[in-house]
Amino acid sequence: MKAMILKKLVNLKENKAPLELVELPVPIPREHEILLKVSACGVCHTELDEIEGRTAPSQLPVVLGHQVVGRVEAVGGKVSAIKTGDRMGVAWIFSACGVCKFCLAGHENLCPAFEATGRDVNGGYAQYMTVSEHFAYFIPATFSDVQAAPLLCAGAIGYRSVRLTGLKDGQRLGLTGFGASGHLVLKMAKHRYPNSDVYVFARSEEERAFALELGAVWAGGTTERAPHKLDSIIDTTPAWEPVIEALANLEAGGRLVINAIRKEGDKSSLLDLDYPAHLWLEKEIKSVANITRSDVNDFLKLAADMPLKPEVQLFALEQANEALIELKAGKIRGVKVLKID
Repeated sequence: MKAMILKKLVNLKENKAPLELVELPVPIPREHEILLKVSACGVCHTELDEIEGRTAPSQLPVVLGHQVVGRVEAVGGKVSAIKTGDRMGVAWIFSACGVCKFCLAGHENLCPAFEATGRDVNGGYAQYMTVSEHFAYFIPATFSDVQAAPLLCAGAIGYRSVRLTGLKDGQRLGLTGFGASGHLVLKMAKHRYPNSDVYVFARSEEERAFALELGAVWAGGTTERAPHKLDSIIDTTPAWEPVIEALANLEAGGRLVINAIRKEGDKSSLLDLDYPAHLWLEKEIKSVANITRSDVNDFLKLAADMPLKPEVQLFALEQANEALIELKAGKIRGVKVLKID
């Protein structure tokens, strides 16, 4: 099978082709696994963090990709709920131990043995992949393969982020950064909280115009002040500065939710944190760590009911490097998706 693999960690400013197209054996599913013939895989900012070592793969080489959609080609001998031909998806959560205190409480995203698709095991930048039947998701018929792929991470992690804000209908929501997850969160928020205004902070004029096009009531630069204080803000950027700027836009008692696996670059901006301006009056900062299976299942149902369809830009498997470099450069409108023949 064809696959795009990462052989070593690189700086994407210096290396514009971090992945190599290779031929690999088609994997064989174990007893409780399915073999998926991949048709689409979303391209996520977390893959930049993997390539550059901020959340380094546990082994190299590795096949990246954790927003995977395809058809079941074969099943292991003990698979019971999935059959050949079913259309399934795979998300960031590849496995968890199932027995620790976090897993037993439904917080498998915090499991010490958490494994991530495309980081700790081979993912979907390939024609085939295997996954446990317990970590695969039925894709609603509402969505095409390329529409469904971004829902498995950008959408599901956005859903978790909104839930963690504790937002109530009528409260003001801010979004800092307006890429794959941000544009889905805006659509979701407009549906779930019809009386809540959404304010967007984005670095480029194109992103701000896109946000207004999708229903934001205001869009400004990362360092600008919104016309009103905001009850909750979700930060989806890879940088530190937006954290400080978001706190300055937050209402008393408000919550900033940081939806990022890692932050890039210098941490010195945190030294600029001014307690009365940024944290005083019971403001909160909460991080998002991974996702659970229930996040994915609940979000897919919500997305189908809306229906929530992402804006996508298509690339061939062989163009994965091009998609990643555009993402690194901030050339974003919606979600980049690999369409795999």
